[in-house]
Amino acid sequence: MLPQVVMVDGVPRCVIRPTDQKALDRFVRNSRKWLQAGNAEGKCTYRPADATETAVWKDAFELHKAAGADDESFFGIPLIATAPAPAIVE
Repeated sequence: MLPQVVMVDGVPRCVIRPTDQKALDRFVRNSRKWLQAGNAEGKCTYRPADATETAVWKDAFELHKAAGADDESFFGIPLIATAPAPAIVE
C-alpha cells in the first residue's frame, strides 16, 4: 500500500505505510487517542500522501534502515511540527 496521511479534522497528524486496508483501519482505531490529542470529538480520516509527505516518510524509513532495523518494523512518522531542516553552516 502507498503511504497514507492520517488526519484529524483535516489536519495531517502522521504519514504511515500500512500493509493493507485492514492494517490502516486498525491503526486509526487503536491510535485514536493519540491522533485526537485531547479533542475527543475530532474526526479521523486518511488520504494518500502527497509528494512532500511521501518524502518525509521515505527519509524516516531510510534513517530506520540505517540504524540496522528491519524493514517490516517501520510503520510511520508523525507530521506534527515537521519543519524543514536548518541549513548546515560550516
